[in-house]
Amino acid sequence: MNDPGEPANPLQALLGDLLKVIGSAPGGSRPWLDAARALAQGVATDGSPEGNADPVERIKLEEIARVAELHVADATGLPVAGGGGQTVTFSAVGRGTMALRTLDAWAPLLTTMVASQEAAGSATGGLGGLGLGDLGLGDLGLGNEEEGLGALLGRFAATMGPVLLGMQFGSAAGHLARRGLGQYAVPVPWPPSHELLVVPDNIKVFADDWSLPHDETQLWVCVRELTTHAVLTRPHVGARLRELLETAVTDSISAQSGLAERLGGEMDDPEALQGLLGDPEALLADLLTPGQQRTSAQLVAVVTAMGAYVDHVTATVATTLTGSPGALIEAWYRYRVADAKGERAAAALFGLDLGREQVDRGAAFVRGVLERAGEEGLGRLWSSPSTLPTPAEVDAPGLWLERISLSLEAGPTEDGTGG
Repeated sequence: MNDPGEPANPLQALLGDLLKVIGSAPGGSRPWLDAARALAQGVATDGSPEGNADPVERIKLEEIARVAELHVADATGLPVAGGGGQTVTFSAVGRGTMALRTLDAWAPLLTTMVASQEAAGSATGGLGGLGLGDLGLGDLGLGNEEEGLGALLGRFAATMGPVLLGMQFGSAAGHLARRGLGQYAVPVPWPPSHELLVVPDNIKVFADDWSLPHDETQLWVCVRELTTHAVLTRPHVGARLRELLETAVTDSISAQSGLAERLGGEMDDPEALQGLLGDPEALLADLLTPGQQRTSAQLVAVVTAMGAYVDHVTATVATTLTGSPGALIEAWYRYRVADAKGERAAAALFGLDLGREQVDRGAAFVRGVLERAGEEGLGRLWSSPSTLPTPAEVDAPGLWLERISLSLEAGPTEDGTGG
Protein backbone atom coordinates (compact mmCIF):
# COMPACT_ATOMS: atom_id res chain seq x y z
CA MET A 1 0.00 0.00 0.00
CA ASN A 2 1.06 3.54 -0.63
CA ASP A 3 1.90 5.78 2.27
CA PRO A 4 -1.22 7.95 2.77
CA GLY A 5 1.02 11.02 2.81
CA GLU A 6 2.64 10.17 -0.55
CA PRO A 7 1.19 10.70 -4.05
CA ALA A 8 0.16 7.51 -5.81
CA ASN A 9 2.09 8.46 -8.95
CA PRO A 10 5.91 8.44 -8.88
CA LEU A 11 6.18 11.31 -11.39
CA GLN A 12 3.88 13.41 -9.24
CA ALA A 13 6.04 12.62 -6.20
CA LEU A 14 9.23 13.58 -8.05
CA LEU A 15 7.80 16.89 -9.24
CA GLY A 16 6.51 17.64 -5.76
CA ASP A 17 9.91 16.97 -4.22
CA LEU A 18 11.67 19.18 -6.77
CA LEU A 19 9.26 22.03 -6.13
CA LYS A 20 9.85 21.68 -2.37
CA VAL A 21 13.62 21.96 -2.87
CA ILE A 22 13.27 24.99 -5.14
CA GLY A 23 10.78 26.60 -2.81
CA SER A 24 12.84 25.99 0.33
CA ALA A 25 15.04 29.06 -0.29
CA PRO A 26 14.78 31.85 2.27
CA GLY A 27 11.80 34.17 1.95
CA GLY A 28 12.20 36.80 -0.75
CA SER A 29 14.91 34.78 -2.51
CA ARG A 30 14.83 34.41 -6.30
CA PRO A 31 15.63 30.76 -7.12
CA TRP A 32 16.57 31.62 -10.71
CA LEU A 33 19.15 34.15 -9.53
CA ASP A 34 20.53 31.78 -6.89
CA ALA A 35 20.96 29.09 -9.56
CA ALA A 36 22.60 31.60 -11.91
CA ARG A 37 25.08 32.78 -9.28
CA ALA A 38 26.06 29.26 -8.24
CA LEU A 39 26.66 28.22 -11.85
CA ALA A 40 28.49 31.44 -12.76
CA GLN A 41 31.00 31.09 -9.94
CA GLY A 42 31.49 27.38 -10.58
CA VAL A 43 32.19 27.92 -14.28
CA ALA A 44 34.47 30.92 -13.67
CA THR A 45 36.64 29.18 -11.07
CA ASP A 46 36.28 25.51 -12.04
CA GLY A 47 35.06 25.05 -8.48
CA SER A 48 38.43 26.02 -7.01
CA PRO A 49 38.84 28.53 -4.17
CA GLU A 50 39.83 32.01 -5.24
CA GLY A 51 42.32 34.22 -3.43
CA ASN A 52 42.41 37.98 -3.13
CA ALA A 53 44.01 40.14 -5.79
CA ASP A 54 47.73 40.89 -5.39
CA PRO A 55 48.15 44.24 -3.53
CA VAL A 56 50.95 45.14 -5.95
CA GLU A 57 48.45 44.86 -8.81
CA ARG A 58 46.08 47.20 -7.01
CA ILE A 59 48.76 49.86 -6.55
CA LYS A 60 49.85 49.54 -10.18
CA LEU A 61 46.26 49.90 -11.37
CA GLU A 62 45.80 53.05 -9.30
CA GLU A 63 48.81 54.62 -10.98
CA ILE A 64 47.70 53.58 -14.45
CA ALA A 65 44.13 54.75 -13.81
CA ARG A 66 45.20 58.32 -13.13
CA VAL A 67 47.16 58.51 -16.38
CA ALA A 68 44.41 56.82 -18.38
CA GLU A 69 41.68 59.05 -16.95
CA LEU A 70 43.43 62.26 -17.97
CA HIS A 71 44.06 61.08 -21.52
CA VAL A 72 40.58 59.61 -22.04
CA ALA A 73 38.95 62.83 -20.82
CA ASP A 74 41.12 64.80 -23.23
CA ALA A 75 40.48 62.47 -26.19
CA THR A 76 36.71 62.22 -25.72
CA GLY A 77 35.72 65.52 -24.14
CA LEU A 78 33.36 63.48 -21.96
CA PRO A 79 33.16 63.39 -18.15
CA VAL A 80 34.97 60.12 -17.53
CA ALA A 81 33.49 59.64 -14.06
CA GLY A 82 29.96 60.18 -15.32
CA GLY A 83 29.66 63.58 -13.64
CA GLY A 84 29.78 64.63 -10.01
CA GLY A 85 33.51 65.28 -10.02
CA GLN A 86 34.39 61.98 -8.34
CA THR A 87 37.33 60.09 -9.78
CA VAL A 88 37.06 56.57 -11.13
CA THR A 89 38.88 53.74 -9.35
CA PHE A 90 39.91 50.39 -10.77
CA SER A 91 39.43 47.25 -8.69
CA ALA A 92 41.43 44.10 -9.46
CA VAL A 93 39.18 41.05 -9.01
CA GLY A 94 39.36 37.32 -9.61
CA ARG A 95 37.29 35.46 -12.16
CA GLY A 96 34.73 34.23 -9.65
CA THR A 97 34.13 37.70 -8.27
CA MET A 98 33.83 39.11 -11.78
CA ALA A 99 31.24 36.48 -12.68
CA LEU A 100 29.10 37.31 -9.64
CA ARG A 101 29.43 41.08 -10.08
CA THR A 102 28.50 40.71 -13.75
CA LEU A 103 25.34 38.82 -12.84
CA ASP A 104 24.47 41.49 -10.27
CA ALA A 105 24.85 44.13 -13.00
CA TRP A 106 22.65 42.12 -15.37
CA ALA A 107 20.04 41.30 -12.71
CA PRO A 108 17.60 44.16 -13.53
CA LEU A 109 17.41 43.10 -17.16
CA LEU A 110 17.26 39.43 -16.22
CA THR A 111 14.39 40.22 -13.85
CA THR A 112 12.52 41.80 -16.76
CA MET A 113 13.08 38.67 -18.84
CA VAL A 114 11.86 36.40 -16.05
CA ALA A 115 8.73 38.53 -15.58
CA SER A 116 8.04 38.33 -19.32
CA GLN A 117 8.59 34.59 -19.31
CA GLU A 118 6.27 34.11 -16.34
CA ALA A 119 3.60 36.28 -17.96
CA ALA A 120 3.89 34.37 -21.23
CA GLY A 121 3.71 31.05 -19.36
CA SER A 122 0.64 32.19 -17.45
CA ALA A 123 -1.08 33.20 -20.67
CA THR A 124 -0.50 29.74 -22.15
CA GLY A 125 -1.22 27.66 -19.09
CA GLY A 126 2.39 27.41 -17.92
CA LEU A 127 3.40 24.90 -20.57
CA GLY A 128 3.61 27.01 -23.70
CA GLY A 129 0.05 25.99 -24.65
CA LEU A 130 0.62 22.25 -24.22
CA GLY A 131 -1.94 20.28 -22.26
CA LEU A 132 -1.56 16.78 -20.79
CA GLY A 133 -3.04 15.31 -23.94
CA ASP A 134 -0.37 17.05 -26.01
CA LEU A 135 2.29 15.60 -23.74
CA GLY A 136 0.94 12.07 -24.16
CA LEU A 137 0.11 11.78 -20.45
CA GLY A 138 -3.67 11.95 -20.64
CA ASP A 139 -4.14 8.22 -21.26
CA LEU A 140 -1.84 7.16 -18.43
CA GLY A 141 -4.16 8.00 -15.57
CA LEU A 142 -1.72 10.60 -14.28
CA GLY A 143 -4.23 13.33 -13.56
CA ASN A 144 -5.87 16.14 -15.51
CA GLU A 145 -5.22 19.78 -16.30
CA GLU A 146 -7.33 21.13 -13.44
CA GLU A 147 -5.85 19.25 -10.52
CA GLY A 148 -3.31 16.66 -9.41
CA LEU A 149 -0.42 16.08 -11.78
CA GLY A 150 -1.72 18.61 -14.32
CA ALA A 151 -1.56 21.44 -11.83
CA LEU A 152 1.81 20.20 -10.60
CA LEU A 153 3.22 20.15 -14.13
CA GLY A 154 2.01 23.68 -14.66
CA ARG A 155 3.65 24.88 -11.45
CA PHE A 156 6.84 23.00 -12.26
CA ALA A 157 7.07 24.53 -15.75
CA ALA A 158 6.36 28.02 -14.40
CA THR A 159 9.07 27.59 -11.75
CA MET A 160 11.72 25.86 -13.82
CA GLY A 161 11.46 28.18 -16.82
CA PRO A 162 13.00 31.13 -14.93
CA VAL A 163 15.53 28.83 -13.24
CA LEU A 164 16.73 27.52 -16.60
CA LEU A 165 16.88 31.06 -17.95
CA GLY A 166 18.92 32.12 -14.92
CA MET A 167 21.28 29.19 -15.45
CA GLN A 168 21.74 30.21 -19.07
CA PHE A 169 22.86 33.67 -17.95
CA GLY A 170 24.94 32.16 -15.15
CA SER A 171 26.83 30.00 -17.61
CA ALA A 172 27.39 32.99 -19.89
CA ALA A 173 28.68 35.16 -17.02
CA GLY A 174 31.00 32.39 -15.87
CA HIS A 175 32.55 31.83 -19.29
CA LEU A 176 32.81 35.57 -19.85
CA ALA A 177 34.72 35.96 -16.56
CA ARG A 178 37.24 33.34 -17.65
CA ARG A 179 38.29 35.46 -20.61
CA GLY A 180 37.01 39.03 -20.34
CA LEU A 181 39.60 41.64 -19.43
CA GLY A 182 37.20 44.06 -17.77
CA GLN A 183 33.56 44.58 -16.86
CA TYR A 184 32.58 45.92 -20.28
CA ALA A 185 33.55 42.80 -22.24
CA VAL A 186 29.87 42.90 -23.21
CA PRO A 187 29.12 46.63 -23.62
CA VAL A 188 25.85 47.01 -21.73
CA PRO A 189 25.13 49.56 -18.98
CA TRP A 190 26.05 48.68 -15.39
CA PRO A 191 24.47 50.24 -12.30
CA PRO A 192 25.92 53.69 -11.48
CA SER A 193 29.33 53.40 -9.84
CA HIS A 194 32.73 55.07 -9.81
CA GLU A 195 34.41 51.65 -9.55
CA LEU A 196 35.51 49.72 -12.63
CA LEU A 197 36.48 46.06 -12.48
CA VAL A 198 39.37 44.39 -14.30
CA VAL A 199 40.70 40.82 -14.14
CA PRO A 200 44.53 40.88 -13.86
CA ASP A 201 44.82 37.12 -14.50
CA ASN A 202 43.05 37.47 -17.85
CA ILE A 203 45.05 40.56 -18.78
CA LYS A 204 48.28 38.64 -18.12
CA VAL A 205 47.10 35.71 -20.27
CA PHE A 206 46.23 38.09 -23.11
CA ALA A 207 49.59 39.87 -22.87
CA ASP A 208 51.56 36.61 -22.74
CA ASP A 209 49.62 35.02 -25.61
CA TRP A 210 50.39 37.96 -27.89
CA SER A 211 53.89 38.73 -26.51
CA LEU A 212 52.84 42.20 -25.36
CA PRO A 213 54.40 44.27 -22.57
CA HIS A 214 52.33 43.69 -19.45
CA ASP A 215 52.23 47.30 -18.26
CA GLU A 216 51.22 48.60 -21.68
CA THR A 217 48.50 45.96 -21.93
CA GLN A 218 47.11 47.01 -18.56
CA LEU A 219 47.04 50.60 -19.75
CA TRP A 220 45.24 49.55 -22.94
CA VAL A 221 42.57 47.74 -20.92
CA CYS A 222 42.10 50.65 -18.51
CA VAL A 223 41.72 53.11 -21.39
CA ARG A 224 39.13 50.87 -23.09
CA GLU A 225 37.13 50.41 -19.90
CA LEU A 226 37.23 54.12 -19.08
CA THR A 227 36.16 55.13 -22.57
CA THR A 228 33.28 52.65 -22.60
CA HIS A 229 32.28 53.86 -19.14
CA ALA A 230 32.35 57.49 -20.27
CA VAL A 231 29.99 56.74 -23.16
CA LEU A 232 27.60 54.42 -21.29
CA THR A 233 27.24 56.86 -18.39
CA ARG A 234 26.00 59.57 -20.71
CA PRO A 235 22.39 59.63 -19.42
CA HIS A 236 20.75 59.50 -22.85
CA VAL A 237 23.06 56.75 -24.12
CA GLY A 238 22.48 54.49 -21.11
CA ALA A 239 18.73 55.16 -21.20
CA ARG A 240 18.47 54.37 -24.92
CA LEU A 241 20.43 51.15 -24.61
CA ARG A 242 18.39 50.00 -21.61
CA GLU A 243 15.19 50.75 -23.53
CA LEU A 244 16.34 48.77 -26.56
CA LEU A 245 17.64 45.88 -24.46
CA GLU A 246 14.42 45.59 -22.46
CA THR A 247 12.31 45.69 -25.62
CA ALA A 248 14.48 43.12 -27.35
CA VAL A 249 14.48 40.59 -24.52
CA THR A 250 10.77 41.03 -23.75
CA ASP A 251 9.83 40.51 -27.39
CA SER A 252 12.16 37.52 -27.59
CA ILE A 253 10.48 35.78 -24.66
CA SER A 254 7.02 36.47 -26.10
CA ALA A 255 8.06 35.15 -29.50
CA GLN A 256 9.51 31.97 -27.98
CA SER A 257 6.24 31.42 -26.13
CA GLY A 258 4.31 31.91 -29.35
CA LEU A 259 6.55 29.40 -31.12
CA ALA A 260 6.02 26.85 -28.33
CA GLU A 261 2.26 27.33 -28.66
CA ARG A 262 2.44 26.86 -32.42
CA LEU A 263 4.48 23.68 -32.04
CA GLY A 264 1.97 22.42 -29.50
CA GLY A 265 -0.84 23.01 -31.97
CA GLU A 266 0.87 20.72 -34.48
CA MET A 267 1.27 17.80 -32.05
CA ASP A 268 -1.75 15.97 -33.51
CA ASP A 269 -0.44 16.28 -37.06
CA PRO A 270 3.02 14.64 -37.30
CA GLU A 271 3.45 15.60 -40.98
CA ALA A 272 2.71 19.26 -40.32
CA LEU A 273 5.03 19.24 -37.29
CA GLN A 274 7.83 17.64 -39.30
CA GLY A 275 7.39 20.22 -42.06
CA LEU A 276 7.51 23.07 -39.56
CA LEU A 277 10.65 21.77 -37.85
CA GLY A 278 12.25 21.09 -41.22
CA ASP A 279 12.00 24.73 -42.26
CA PRO A 280 14.39 26.69 -40.02
CA GLU A 281 13.87 29.89 -42.02
CA ALA A 282 10.13 29.75 -41.36
CA LEU A 283 10.74 29.27 -37.64
CA LEU A 284 13.20 32.17 -37.53
CA ALA A 285 10.77 34.33 -39.46
CA ASP A 286 8.17 33.68 -36.79
CA LEU A 287 10.61 34.55 -34.03
CA LEU A 288 11.86 37.71 -35.73
CA THR A 289 8.78 39.88 -36.03
CA PRO A 290 9.11 43.25 -37.80
CA GLY A 291 9.14 44.99 -34.42
CA GLN A 292 11.90 42.74 -33.14
CA GLN A 293 13.94 43.15 -36.29
CA ARG A 294 13.79 46.94 -35.97
CA THR A 295 14.73 46.82 -32.28
CA SER A 296 17.60 44.42 -32.89
CA ALA A 297 18.96 46.46 -35.79
CA GLN A 298 18.80 49.68 -33.76
CA LEU A 299 20.46 48.04 -30.76
CA VAL A 300 23.26 46.52 -32.82
CA ALA A 301 23.81 49.83 -34.65
CA VAL A 302 24.37 51.84 -31.47
CA VAL A 303 26.61 49.17 -29.90
CA THR A 304 28.58 48.72 -33.13
CA ALA A 305 29.25 52.45 -33.41
CA MET A 306 30.16 52.63 -29.73
CA GLY A 307 32.59 49.71 -29.96
CA ALA A 308 34.37 51.26 -32.94
CA TYR A 309 34.52 54.65 -31.22
CA VAL A 310 36.06 53.06 -28.11
CA ASP A 311 38.59 51.22 -30.28
CA HIS A 312 39.54 54.48 -32.00
CA VAL A 313 40.01 56.42 -28.75
CA THR A 314 41.98 53.56 -27.20
CA ALA A 315 44.28 53.33 -30.22
CA THR A 316 44.77 57.12 -30.18
CA VAL A 317 45.76 57.15 -26.50
CA ALA A 318 47.96 54.06 -26.92
CA THR A 319 49.84 55.76 -29.75
CA THR A 320 50.76 58.55 -27.33
CA LEU A 321 51.50 56.50 -24.22
CA THR A 322 52.91 53.14 -25.35
CA GLY A 323 55.92 52.00 -27.27
CA SER A 324 54.10 49.32 -29.26
CA PRO A 325 50.67 50.67 -30.26
CA GLY A 326 50.63 48.77 -33.55
CA ALA A 327 51.11 45.42 -31.83
CA LEU A 328 48.40 46.22 -29.27
CA ILE A 329 45.92 47.30 -31.95
CA GLU A 330 46.55 44.21 -34.07
CA ALA A 331 46.44 41.82 -31.08
CA TRP A 332 43.19 43.33 -29.82
CA TYR A 333 41.51 43.04 -33.23
CA ARG A 334 42.54 39.40 -33.65
CA TYR A 335 41.58 38.62 -30.06
CA ARG A 336 38.08 40.01 -30.61
CA VAL A 337 37.25 38.49 -33.98
CA ALA A 338 39.00 35.13 -33.72
CA ASP A 339 38.64 33.93 -30.16
CA ALA A 340 35.84 35.89 -28.50
CA LYS A 341 33.35 33.01 -28.21
CA GLY A 342 32.61 33.79 -24.58
CA GLU A 343 31.87 37.44 -25.31
CA ARG A 344 29.75 36.66 -28.37
CA ALA A 345 27.73 33.99 -26.56
CA ALA A 346 26.99 36.33 -23.65
CA ALA A 347 26.15 39.20 -26.01
CA ALA A 348 23.74 37.01 -27.97
CA LEU A 349 21.59 36.63 -24.85
CA PHE A 350 20.94 40.38 -25.09
CA GLY A 351 20.36 40.34 -28.83
CA LEU A 352 23.81 41.80 -29.53
CA ASP A 353 26.27 40.83 -32.23
CA LEU A 354 29.97 41.26 -31.43
CA GLY A 355 31.25 39.24 -34.37
CA ARG A 356 33.81 40.22 -36.97
CA GLU A 357 31.25 41.61 -39.42
CA GLN A 358 30.02 44.15 -36.87
CA VAL A 359 33.56 45.01 -35.73
CA ASP A 360 34.52 45.78 -39.34
CA ARG A 361 31.24 47.61 -39.95
CA GLY A 362 31.85 49.89 -36.98
CA ALA A 363 35.45 50.55 -37.99
CA ALA A 364 34.30 51.58 -41.48
CA PHE A 365 31.75 53.97 -39.95
CA VAL A 366 34.37 55.66 -37.76
CA ARG A 367 36.80 55.94 -40.68
CA GLY A 368 34.08 57.49 -42.82
CA VAL A 369 33.22 60.09 -40.18
CA LEU A 370 36.88 60.96 -39.57
CA GLU A 371 37.56 61.38 -43.29
CA ARG A 372 34.62 63.78 -43.67
CA ALA A 373 34.49 65.63 -40.34
CA GLY A 374 37.57 64.73 -38.28
CA GLU A 375 37.68 64.20 -34.54
CA GLU A 376 35.20 66.99 -33.87
CA GLY A 377 32.59 65.32 -36.04
CA LEU A 378 33.15 61.94 -34.44
CA GLY A 379 32.79 63.45 -30.98
CA ARG A 380 29.22 64.51 -31.83
CA LEU A 381 28.13 60.86 -31.63
CA TRP A 382 27.31 61.18 -27.95
CA SER A 383 26.23 64.83 -27.73
CA SER A 384 22.46 64.25 -27.60
CA PRO A 385 19.77 61.57 -28.10
CA SER A 386 19.20 62.75 -31.67
CA THR A 387 22.83 62.15 -32.69
CA LEU A 388 22.83 58.40 -31.99
CA PRO A 389 23.20 56.69 -35.39
CA THR A 390 20.51 54.64 -37.09
CA PRO A 391 21.31 51.27 -38.73
CA ALA A 392 21.33 52.86 -42.20
CA GLU A 393 23.66 55.63 -41.01
CA VAL A 394 26.19 53.18 -39.58
CA ASP A 395 26.50 51.84 -43.12
CA ALA A 396 26.57 55.35 -44.64
CA PRO A 397 28.37 57.79 -42.33
CA GLY A 398 27.76 60.65 -44.75
CA LEU A 399 24.03 60.34 -44.11
CA TRP A 400 24.62 60.55 -40.36
CA LEU A 401 26.77 63.68 -40.70
CA GLU A 402 24.19 65.31 -42.94
CA ARG A 403 21.37 64.58 -40.50
CA ILE A 404 23.15 65.60 -37.31
CA SER A 405 24.39 68.83 -38.87
CA LEU A 406 20.79 69.79 -39.54
CA SER A 407 19.65 68.73 -36.06
CA LEU A 408 22.49 70.61 -34.37
CA GLU A 409 21.69 73.76 -36.33
CA ALA A 410 18.08 73.48 -35.16
CA GLY A 411 18.90 73.68 -31.44
CA PRO A 412 21.32 73.07 -28.56
CA THR A 413 22.74 69.71 -27.60
CA GLU A 414 22.08 67.91 -24.35
CA ASP A 415 24.97 69.87 -22.83
CA GLY A 416 23.35 73.17 -23.74
CA THR A 417 25.93 73.96 -26.41
CA GLY A 418 25.16 74.63 -30.03
CA GLY A 419 26.33 72.71 -33.07
